Amino acid sequence: MESDDDAMREVIEDIEDLEEARKSGDDHAENLPIWRKLGPGLVTGIADDDPSGIGTYSIAGAQFGYGLLWLATLCIPMVIVVQEMCGRIGSITGEGLAAVIKAHYPRWMLWGAVTLLFVANTINIWADLNVMADSAKMLFGGTFFFWLTVITILTIVLLIRIPYRVYVHYLKWLCLALLGYVVVAFLPALHHDWGKILQSLLIPHWENTPGYLMAVVGYMGTTISPYCFFWQAGETVEEEISAGAEDEPGYRYKPVTEGEIRTVRADTAVGMITSQLIAVFIILSTAATLHAKGATNINTAQDAARALLPLGNSAYWLFTFGILGAGLLGIPTLAGSAAYALSEALGWRYGLYRRFDRARGFYVTISLVILFGYFLNFFGSISPVKGLLYAAILNGIAAPPLIVLLLLICNNPKVVGDRRNSLVSNLIGGLTALILAVAFALLCWGGFSSGS
Repeated sequence: MESDDDAMREVIEDIEDLEEARKSGDDHAENLPIWRKLGPGLVTGIADDDPSGIGTYSIAGAQFGYGLLWLATLCIPMVIVVQEMCGRIGSITGEGLAAVIKAHYPRWMLWGAVTLLFVANTINIWADLNVMADSAKMLFGGTFFFWLTVITILTIVLLIRIPYRVYVHYLKWLCLALLGYVVVAFLPALHHDWGKILQSLLIPHWENTPGYLMAVVGYMGTTISPYCFFWQAGETVEEEISAGAEDEPGYRYKPVTEGEIRTVRADTAVGMITSQLIAVFIILSTAATLHAKGATNINTAQDAARALLPLGNSAYWLFTFGILGAGLLGIPTLAGSAAYALSEALGWRYGLYRRFDRARGFYVTISLVILFGYFLNFFGSISPVKGLLYAAILNGIAAPPLIVLLLLICNNPKVVGDRRNSLVSNLIGGLTALILAVAFALLCWGGFSSGS
């Protein structure tokens, strides 16, 4: 009898979690204007500009001026296509990527993908926590490890105790501090050669040096990041649950509609274009301030914050709040995507709409991934901002095989039915994997050549 009571209590608690998630479900009705439907794509785009992204774009502008702007133009169609595939998979199947891989592909593919994701995400969290703590120390004083500990605990507690919908709503406002780079780029006191900027956006510039190759791989890795693949699919499923399209992952009531697919595409396009526009303005600001003055070597948060000094004494505040906001949004995305993947692979109950007691394995995984990143900061010493670049490079290494797997899934009629990739999506997706792989191969070749 006790087991029956326990089972009934579990059902009641699941229903309570579901009802709480659906309080905002009307926001996704198909008759609403498109701007009211923006969700996983936009959040993923903002989270893509995490501290790793900010640090990588800052290094790109400081070291090479406008020389890497062409990557923004190149990456926009690539990242839109890749992320659209992820959102479409989530919409059609009602499941995350790992669950789809588990159901349709060999176990070595599943665990290979999960392993790549965990390694890349843990290193990324390490770098993000590192520069967040360094930024807080720069502004508020105290020790690096004090702020590292405070930020780590705060991130875990917020994720467990506060519904993610509430949490992310406020973090978006913190991320508005990144608009400081937009303001700096248009200040009359700074000189920009707009003709050269346009040329740099449209015509690739190449330097066959290890530093330039690292910046290229890092830029592409922080823009086309594996954690965003799993995150967008998982969040799309959560959106469907909140909208009443399914009661739990993998159980859609009815087939996906064309309107839902259009929303996924529009949401993804807006999020990814927004992400790359911010990247362009970070590069413009650092090129006009740091690069123009010969300050090409960025090692600390304070070095990177100098790009905002034309705004006056508020520069460090803007930079710090931007980094903290981006980190508090990005780290849950990194840890959450890993937790989605592992929970789906092992068949655990999961979802940010659930309470901790109803998805213990999911939330414990989130906490452990963050803690792994935290403890990595106690081993060795590395420049905080350079650490962000190395994390971005690791993402660039992990992305190609995962993109190939996405292409296999999105061309498999057993998974997506008649909503398979178009020829354009296959071409752009294939080129994305190839370009990332070639860039990494050139980086390795450049490293060996310079060392010999």
